[in-house]
Order: sequence, then structure tokens, then C-alpha cells
Amino acid sequence: MKHVLLPVLTLFTTVVMAQGDPVYLTSQEYHTLKQTNQLDPAAQYLFTDLQDVSGIHYSKTPKRNDVCDCLVTLDNTFLLAMQPNDDGFSNQIPLPFTFDFYGTQYNSLFINNNGNISFTSPYSEFTASAFPVSGFNMIAPFWGDVDTRSTMGPDAGNVWYKLTPNALIVVWDSVGYYAFHEDKVSTFQLIITNGADPIIPGGNNVSFCYGDMQWTTGDASQGNMGFYGVPATVGVNIGNGTDYFQVGRFNQPGTGFDGPYGADDQISFLDFQEVYFNIAGATTTNTPPILVSSVICDTIDVYTGDTLQKNDVGVLEFTFSVSTPEIGQALTNQISSSEPDAFSYEVMQTSTEFYRYDCTFEANGLAPGLYTVTLTSTDNGVPAATTTSSVYINVVYDVSLDESLGLNNSDKETGFIVVPNPTNGKISVKTSGAPDNAEVIVTDLTGKPCITGTLNQLTTIDLGNLNNGVYFVVLASEGKVIGTQRVIKD
Repeated sequence: MKHVLLPVLTLFTTVVMAQGDPVYLTSQEYHTLKQTNQLDPAAQYLFTDLQDVSGIHYSKTPKRNDVCDCLVTLDNTFLLAMQPNDDGFSNQIPLPFTFDFYGTQYNSLFINNNGNISFTSPYSEFTASAFPVSGFNMIAPFWGDVDTRSTMGPDAGNVWYKLTPNALIVVWDSVGYYAFHEDKVSTFQLIITNGADPIIPGGNNVSFCYGDMQWTTGDASQGNMGFYGVPATVGVNIGNGTDYFQVGRFNQPGTGFDGPYGADDQISFLDFQEVYFNIAGATTTNTPPILVSSVICDTIDVYTGDTLQKNDVGVLEFTFSVSTPEIGQALTNQISSSEPDAFSYEVMQTSTEFYRYDCTFEANGLAPGLYTVTLTSTDNGVPAATTTSSVYINVVYDVSLDESLGLNNSDKETGFIVVPNPTNGKISVKTSGAPDNAEVIVTDLTGKPCITGTLNQLTTIDLGNLNNGVYFVVLASEGKVIGTQRVIKD
């Protein structure tokens, strides 16, 4: 397979590249060569028609993904990484911190349009390789043939980034695939840190996070309508042929996955998943096991209170996947819960390198509070390496679910908000048409009423005499719950 280094420069920036005379051409001329398989692997291609994008901020309505909380909200603090393009990359971006990549310290990098970042040079290679591979120094949340050229106007997908004193966040937001395809789009995110930023938990310095992943392969990589052909690669590769890890290679629709080095995998396995790992420190031949889950990065609130047990409220189902990044290693796993009677799981092993745990946590009947499910995985490398991660489950008693209060939950509607939230004292109840005599109930986590009254009496509620913690404000009218809002008093 060819490895084509295709530099793409703005008119305002000079990037030092490998030896050889550059070939200057427009992006359309480059597209014609790529489409007809006439790219020269030895050439350096420099685009002459890209514009400077420095200072262009995200300006649409901020996005929030309610499924995967590790996807950082896009807002006007994010900058456009590069003009919409095919096979392009950003200017060299200075970092306000030092990033440790297997013991090598970096203070700048390139964001590559094709789903990765790199440190020693930018990359425009659109056909991904399996790891390890010599010559590519990259971190790849999803190395595939991303095409952000669009006919969809301001809502089209692009690549955005944000720098903080200790972290870089890069979001490939709703990006399509080569050539010009937008029938399927994917959203994914990469964060790197100096290891001290809590945005990545557990002493790690890299995270991948995925939204809805809809395609795998561009036309020039033998893809057919976004699938099949050469798989996209997810993983890390320092380029020395030794230090690397691979999460998987994806080229098919569906949710199937059999580990990092088995058959080609199905892209929806990544949907709403998150991966955390640490690649700081001297190079080593043994990377610890990698955990993949949709529930690692946040405490999960599970609401109980359905005293008649008519539904699945209070039951949390989630999946832990664990794999070894190195070919041929075996894993030994332990999974447990702080409340064993409430926890159960089924395990699926597809190889010595990959296990999946389908977990259920039954919160009904438990006292409100914090519970954990912990997975510890140890490989048989030399020396052996261990990864431990916990899911934190916050069991919350929701008074609006308790039919013993005489409220009819079948007609429950949203219809009010409580501000400010969190609060250190007073809150205001704002409604959209609720009657003045609507009942207002403030309860603690156990469902015990703390403040009661009617809406015309309690438009403003003073929580100053209550202890700090979590409370519920329930609004009801004629025995029907209009809505429930959780309030944090701090």
C-alpha cells in the first residue's frame, strides 16, 4: 500500500517538509489526480488556494451530547482547525504545555483532516494502515478519508480545536467522507493533556470519545458508499515499529467487534464510547490494557422511587470492553461492585485479547448514595501491566416516581425550570402556563418533603435553611406531575 505524504499549506504559513521539490496546485487539481489515481507518492503537494482560518470561531448554537458526556460542548471558544478540505492539515499549533509521547516531549503539533494528530510532520495519507507501522508518528481517534468540503452550507461538518493551559481538545464534528459524501457523517473527539488536567480522569494523558459514527472508508480507499475497502484505524503509533497500540480497524456497518487484531470490525461499536489511556514516560514494549465504555467519564444518576415496580426505572445497563493493545497477549480480569446483590453481568470473550462485560445494576430498593462497579484487567506482558477503572453510580430517590404520593405519573409533562442551579440560597420557579395554585414540593434524596406550598406562594423558594446537597422540586396540578427539576445546593 502506498504511503503518500501530501502537505497542504495555507498562503500565510510555511511548513518545513521532507526533501524534494514541492508541486503547487489547486485543491481541485489535487482532487482530479486523486480521483484518477495519479498522485505521485514521492511528490510534495502544496495547495495554492486555501485561505488563512486563524481566528475563526465556532459560531453556531452550542452543541451538547446527552449520551456521551465526554464529548465537550462546541461553543465560541473553539477555533476552526483548517479550511474545509480533503487531505489537508492545520498550521503547526504551539502547545501551552508539554505533551509526553512515549518519553518524547512535544510542544507543538499538526491537526490532520483525516482523523489524527501528528508531531514530527503533518500527514495527508488517506488510506489507513494497521499499527504498528514505521514512518507515521500519530495519535488517531479515527484515521480515515475525511472530506469536509460540503454543499450543506454553515451547518456542514468541520474540524475544531480548543487550547487550555493544560489540554488540547480536537473535535471532528459531523464530518463526511471522500469524495464529497455527506449521506453519512461521523463525530469524534481527541483530548491530549500534560497529565494534570482533570478533563481526562485517572492519571491518563489521552482520551478518545465518539458520537454517532456512520462511515468508515472513502472512495479512494476502495470504499463503497462509506464502507468496506481498506479499514479505518483507531490507535496510537509512535513510528518506531515497537511502541504503539491499536483499538481496532473498522470497515463495516453494524455493532460487531472481536478485538483489536481480529477480523475487520463494525463501526457502530464505537458509538458513544470513550477510551482513556496514558502514553507518558519512557518507551516500553508493554502498554496496559485499554478499557472502552460509554460510562467511564461521569457519575451516572439512577433514579428510583417507583414503589409499584411497573417499569425499568432504577435499572442501569452498560457495557465494559477491555482489550490488550499488543498482539498475542492474554488478559486476566476481575469485575466487582460495592453492592454485589444489585450487580450482575454476562461476559463474552472473543479472543485472549478482548472481553466484553454486559452489566446490569438494579438500584431499586437501595438507599440513596454512591455505588461503584470496578473492572481490573492485567495482561501477561513483561513486566505485566494493570488497568483499573470504576463506574460511579449515584442512586437518587425521585419523588415524582413514587405513586404512594397520589400523583398520576402517566400524565407527567415538562413545563417548568428552576434557576439558578446550582444555588447557594434562593431559587426561582419559572413555568410555561401552570396554574397559580399548582402544588410545589421540595424533597430531599429520600423523598422526604422539606418545603411545600403553591406556585403563587413559592415563585421564589429559599433553600438557605437546608443542608448542602441534592434536592428535587416537583410541580403538580390536579394530582398530575407537571415536571420535576433536580437542584444542587452548594
